[in-house]
Amino acid sequence: MASVSGKQSSKSGPKTGSAGVSSGIGGGGGAANSLSGSSAAVSLSGSLNKKKKPFLGMPAPLGYVPGLGRGATGFTTRSDIGPARDANDPVDDRHAPPGKRTVGDQMKKNQADDDDEDLNDTNYDEFNGYAGSLFSSGPYEKDDEEADAIYAALDKRMDERRKERREQREKEEIEKYRMERPKIQQQFSDLKRKLAEVTEEEWLSIPEVGDARNKRQRNPRYEKLTPVPDSFFAKHLQTGENHTTVDPRQGQFGGLNTPFPGGLNTPYPGGMTPGLMTPGTGDLDMRKIGQARNTLMDMRLSQVSDSVSGQTVVDPKGYLTDLNSMIPTHGGDISDIKKARLLLKSVRETNPHHPPAWIASARLEEVTGKLQVARNLIMKGTEMCPKSEDVWLEAARLQPGDTAKAVVAQAVRHLPQSVRIYIRAAELETDVRAKKRVLRKALENVSKSVRLWKTAVELEEPEDARIMLSRAVECCPTSVELWLALARLETYENARRVLNKARENIPTDRHIWITAAKLEEANGNTQMVEKIIDRAITSLRANGVEINREQWIQDAEECDKAGSVATCQAVIRAVIGIGIEEEDCKHTWMEDAESCVAHGALECARAIYAHALQQFPSKKSVWLRAAYFEKNHGTRESLEALLQRAVAHCPKAEVLWLMGAKSKWLAGDVPAARSILALAFQANPNSEEIWLAAVKLESENNEYERARRLLAKARSSAPTARVFMKSVKLEWVLGNIVAAQELCTEALKHYEDFPKLWMMRGQIEEQSGSTDKAREAYGQGLKKCPQSISLWLLLSRLEEKAGQLTRARAILEKSRLKNPQNPELWLESVRLEYRAGLKNIANTLMAKALQECPNSGILWAEAVFLEARPQRKTKSVDALKKCEHDPHVLLAVAKLFWSERKITKAREWFLRTVKIEPDLGDAWAFFYKFELQHGTEEQQEEVRRRCENAEPRHGELWCAESKHIANWQKKIGEILVLVAAKIKNTF
Repeated sequence: MASVSGKQSSKSGPKTGSAGVSSGIGGGGGAANSLSGSSAAVSLSGSLNKKKKPFLGMPAPLGYVPGLGRGATGFTTRSDIGPARDANDPVDDRHAPPGKRTVGDQMKKNQADDDDEDLNDTNYDEFNGYAGSLFSSGPYEKDDEEADAIYAALDKRMDERRKERREQREKEEIEKYRMERPKIQQQFSDLKRKLAEVTEEEWLSIPEVGDARNKRQRNPRYEKLTPVPDSFFAKHLQTGENHTTVDPRQGQFGGLNTPFPGGLNTPYPGGMTPGLMTPGTGDLDMRKIGQARNTLMDMRLSQVSDSVSGQTVVDPKGYLTDLNSMIPTHGGDISDIKKARLLLKSVRETNPHHPPAWIASARLEEVTGKLQVARNLIMKGTEMCPKSEDVWLEAARLQPGDTAKAVVAQAVRHLPQSVRIYIRAAELETDVRAKKRVLRKALENVSKSVRLWKTAVELEEPEDARIMLSRAVECCPTSVELWLALARLETYENARRVLNKARENIPTDRHIWITAAKLEEANGNTQMVEKIIDRAITSLRANGVEINREQWIQDAEECDKAGSVATCQAVIRAVIGIGIEEEDCKHTWMEDAESCVAHGALECARAIYAHALQQFPSKKSVWLRAAYFEKNHGTRESLEALLQRAVAHCPKAEVLWLMGAKSKWLAGDVPAARSILALAFQANPNSEEIWLAAVKLESENNEYERARRLLAKARSSAPTARVFMKSVKLEWVLGNIVAAQELCTEALKHYEDFPKLWMMRGQIEEQSGSTDKAREAYGQGLKKCPQSISLWLLLSRLEEKAGQLTRARAILEKSRLKNPQNPELWLESVRLEYRAGLKNIANTLMAKALQECPNSGILWAEAVFLEARPQRKTKSVDALKKCEHDPHVLLAVAKLFWSERKITKAREWFLRTVKIEPDLGDAWAFFYKFELQHGTEEQQEEVRRRCENAEPRHGELWCAESKHIANWQKKIGEILVLVAAKIKNTF
């Protein structure tokens, strides 16, 4: 009925308006109440509810389905099924027992319920039985396990029978799926293939990806902080007057009146707010601030002035350093210090006789700057632990001068046998006499201390020291150092007696025997040295001492550095063979000799080589090493004597004969060099090396006719390609071009596969101006020797000189096809384009070259200087990563530092380059040029001397000068100057 009355009232027209709605909601009996309520509502809300819909607030009619009229039915929303629940959410039941209070617990409970067997009749089927496992809760016995294994084996057998078909079917399904839904990578494979056709210009024309961020993100503006001036504070102090009155409206209305109409009036009466009382003057007294700052600094300085050493005047220059001593250096904060202080206090109170607790407490206070507290603590520690050395020493360290002496004196009374306290007492004394007095007093109490004796002896004059050492060895007869010190101060006869007594007291120490040998050597009894060392080995072994070979060799090195040559050689001969297997002797001895050379013990190394040569007189490698040692570290006489012995034992070793002849030649004794080579001919008839050495000896000494006769004899008796080449070169450098061409033609009949003959023929024709004949010679040579890189380069440069750039480029491309992965050919191709002004093509070729030869040092070195200056450093880093120890890369880095005027770094890298590869002449030339510009005369001479000793043979610029016809008789030093003069600083 209520709904019916509601409908009737709603139809009664607009005059009843809100009253009709109210009667419909409230029912027919409450009309008066609803009218009174509606009138109140009208007074509250005014005209806001005039347009309110008549059905709002009414219950829906029976059978109403929302959205049915417009067809919006048949879907479910989250509001229909409730919100999603997390496993950790609490359940709706607030009083649920433990284990059921979360959604996850309830889910576990439901799963557990599902796992229980369901033996209900509804779960039973006549054919299959129960849906679940009927006996899942029963025990699992052995026969059940056997049955399961049998069933598993049957399943596996059946599965294997169908395995091939199943796998084939799965494979086909996967392929079908991939065809229908290909990967993104496969979809773009055809486009990626087309990338191979993109030229470099097209690739470079692709625009770079811009920065998509807005301007504010690209250019962040950091917060700027500006210090506020003092005038700002002064101005605002004057304007910052206090206000103690209230707005008159507050008194009128009895509260705070809000400015909005129709607002709420607060029921609280207004009051007087006191405000902040600021100084009436309003000015900032900067003078007082300065005074406060000075007072603070005075306090700091007064704290620092009382330091450990007792000084009372602060060094004004170093007061900041002193202030640093007050800052805790342990990196902890204040709370950590307090914790440590509390912990150490607990340790001290628990165990007051524990010395480390007192020391740690004192050091903690010292670190935090409380020096007086630290002193008080450590003095209390000395009272609690009077028998602790460490506590007394710490107290002496913390106390200033005179107080420290008093502390040490007190410590001596408690610990009269403590050596460390006596040493500390001597250190505190500034006068030498006082030090001696303290130490002598100490020796009265502790006469067995070696340390005290040594400290006391160091302060005495030699005569007094000898007397003290005589007493010292009586008190400490087992101290080797005291015996040896006494022996050094005694005369020869007394020293022998002292060392004999020392051997009786200490029969197990080798140093006494070695000192005895050095003593005999120093007094001219060198024949006794060998006997003493041999007797030492025998005696030490008899006393059970193991002979340590490494230790004895170290002792020999020390003897060598001290000038006792005979002793060091005797020690080496005695111990060099101990503990080494026979097959390892040669290898180990060579390593020992190199180690001695590295340590600067040259006599030891000479003794090792001499012993090795006695054991292996027919070993050519040992003679060679010994010869190179004498060449680098010995005299010319010692080298020649060694080589004479060497050729007597190894007459077939050509290199030994040649070294001997060269040594005589460099000394200016040409007849002796000829006689050595004549003997070498007898021992090695028809040896190519000896023939050529004889020719070089004669040609260098301007005996050209004798050289020609020797070469003619060599061509008839020992014809080789090198003999013919030297013959051609001799005629060429002497200007006999026709004879050189004839010899070259004759040589090529016999040795057409020797590329140097073709090169010489082409260069002779090129020098004569016959470009076509030179081109023909190079072409014929390349047919016979297509692997010769130098021939390809010569032909390419010939065409470039003739202006045939395209032909030169084609020759280099052909050479790269014949000789793939050859960095020299790639380098020439890059330089060809660069010389032609085509820098872009040169860069492209360099990129290809580095792809094909990624570990080529010459290519990386060239690539560094192909880059613009800003990119060179990055390129050099890449080069060093790829070729860390390549001399060309190291040289490029040195040149890079040179171009940036980093002189010290450039010199370091030049030194590193010539150390790694001393045979690279270009490195020496650049180094010499560098020193000419930035070094002293001594440095220039040092580079020149080292270059002459290294005798470099390789390098592009070096070979261009050293092999030039005009420079054939130039020495290494002269060629170095020529190459350095040709270098231009264009990098």
